[in-house]
Amino acid sequence: MLQSHNPSGGPAGGRRPAPIDRPIVLVGLMGVGKTTVGRRLALRMNLPFVDADHEIEAASGMSVAEIFAKYGEDYFRDGERRVIARLIDGTPKIIATGGGAFINDDTRALILRDAVSVWLSAHPDILVERVGRRDTRPLLRNRDAGKVLAELARVRNPIYAQAHIHIVSNKTPHEATVAAILRALGR
Repeated sequence: MLQSHNPSGGPAGGRRPAPIDRPIVLVGLMGVGKTTVGRRLALRMNLPFVDADHEIEAASGMSVAEIFAKYGEDYFRDGERRVIARLIDGTPKIIATGGGAFINDDTRALILRDAVSVWLSAHPDILVERVGRRDTRPLLRNRDAGKVLAELARVRNPIYAQAHIHIVSNKTPHEATVAAILRALGR
């Protein structure tokens, strides 16, 4: 399933699609595949790929989980906002964000103004299956992943819905998600 509006104008009547002139930012809940899809999308579009969480870790010398544990979520979100602002520098690239990045009002306004935002969504049951493969998610530590993800979806999905493009990834292979994004971008 694909819902979108096409910010690039897309090919109509055989016209070539408009060039990508800004970053494409992937948003959505943890486990939806932003990093994996982002890497593949970048390869297909011949653009650089950047994972905002990895940039935060490189800048701080700590893992996201360590930052959460030592300084708390508010501190992390402030650093995340600054890193994403640095990454959205006007040059075309694919940026994968952490699940909470788009929830921050300032970060969301920046993304909506200066990038093409793509909301990747999946049913919480699918996300539970995916996030269960690794124990690196601070918001899930010692908690019921299904309950946490269902609540996050309830609260965050109306905010993610503000993204320019919405792609449902559910149980499809990542390549199908990449193809859906490319279609939504008129590629």
